[in-house]
Amino acid sequence: MKHGAKPDNAPSRLGLADLGKLRERLKDETERREAERLAAEQAAQRAREEADVFRSSVGQVSALRDRNRIEPAAGKPSPLPVQTLRNDQETLAASLSDEFDVESLLDTDESLSFRRPGIGMDVVKKLRRGEWVPQDKLDLHGLRSEEAREALSEFLRRAVRRGVRCVRVIHGKGNGSPDKLPVLKGKVRSWLVQKEEVIAFVQARGAEGGAGALMVLLRQPRA
Repeated sequence: MKHGAKPDNAPSRLGLADLGKLRERLKDETERREAERLAAEQAAQRAREEADVFRSSVGQVSALRDRNRIEPAAGKPSPLPVQTLRNDQETLAASLSDEFDVESLLDTDESLSFRRPGIGMDVVKKLRRGEWVPQDKLDLHGLRSEEAREALSEFLRRAVRRGVRCVRVIHGKGNGSPDKLPVLKGKVRSWLVQKEEVIAFVQARGAEGGAGALMVLLRQPRA
């Protein structure tokens, strides 16, 4: 062995440091486990003491006899959401389809008027002559199809509630549309036919809008 060389079995300085850290970890682990053991023993002791106090306070107990036992009443059925169902029915009734075929229901005169079964032709003639004076009007100019449909449904619903018999619905002639076609004209006729409130309608006279409006006769409100 050369002078000054370390024996092969001598630990290096780095090895001694590692051994020190290992001892510290082992010590910490041992102390932690001992603390957990003491805490568990103390908790068990407290539980035994509390059980003893409870038993001494309550004294001797005996099981209850099973006679005269009252069974709990069965749970009440959930209440029927009557108002919600009614609202859903009203919404369904108020819904209007763009796919509804209205042409077969219109009278084949130049204004394509409409009357429900049981409504005489004389009613349509009086409506066309202006013998029914409109008590309210709805102007759908500038509205998109969906907006116009909702506005018309709400307008008719309010009119019937107020007892209004005749209204004027202005759908326009299409002069403001890109292709100059009356987009709402056919749709409004289709929507009106689908509404139970409507019993007849005709194209308005020239002074009241002509081809851009309809005179609509509504049923009387139910008593």
